[in-house]
Amino acid sequence: MKEYFKHIYQTVSTISTGMNITFKQMFRKSVTIQYPEQRLQLPERERNRLFVNMEDCIGCDQCAKACPVSCIDIETVKVVPGDVVGKTGVTSQGKKKALHVTDFTIDFAKCCYCQLCVFPCPTECIYMTDVFEFSAYERNGLKYQFADLTPEQGAEKKEMYAKYALEQEEKKKQAAAEAAAKKAAEEKAKAEEKPADDKKETDSKTDNKES
Repeated sequence: MKEYFKHIYQTVSTISTGMNITFKQMFRKSVTIQYPEQRLQLPERERNRLFVNMEDCIGCDQCAKACPVSCIDIETVKVVPGDVVGKTGVTSQGKKKALHVTDFTIDFAKCCYCQLCVFPCPTECIYMTDVFEFSAYERNGLKYQFADLTPEQGAEKKEMYAKYALEQEEKKKQAAAEAAAKKAAEEKAKAEEKPADDKKETDSKTDNKES
């Protein structure tokens, strides 16, 4: 009988505690804001969606190497002589660009917003923004492409470099062949001069013996 009334007391006291908290909250001023019409001010060092300023990107791949979840993919191709990267070929800091960035994608479905990719960038072209509303219906919608070259332009740059590399390889082979031919000609000339020198030396010894 004692246990029966103990359970009743515990039930009533538990319900009373919960209702007491509920009634206290009912008379407090509401803190709900009318989102999205009203928005809270974000902290100064918030970490939200990344942005890449391709005008300053040099394709060094440092951000991709620093990423702990491998959400950054970068593809580059070397610049051939006479070609210019972007509009001016240099960054806003005056650093010369030597690579075309044909692909620069960030998969925000993988990104953990750690900001580790920001710090190693030598030109400070990648940074966190205050944008946090970028939901998508499909996973592929969270993969952002930042490269300013179209796939066709990227393929053209790759073809240009492949052609230039082939030309340089042919020039190296031609120079090596010319150097080998020159060396062979010099060795042949030395070989032809040697018997003549030996004959002169023999004649000189013979003359000395006769005298």
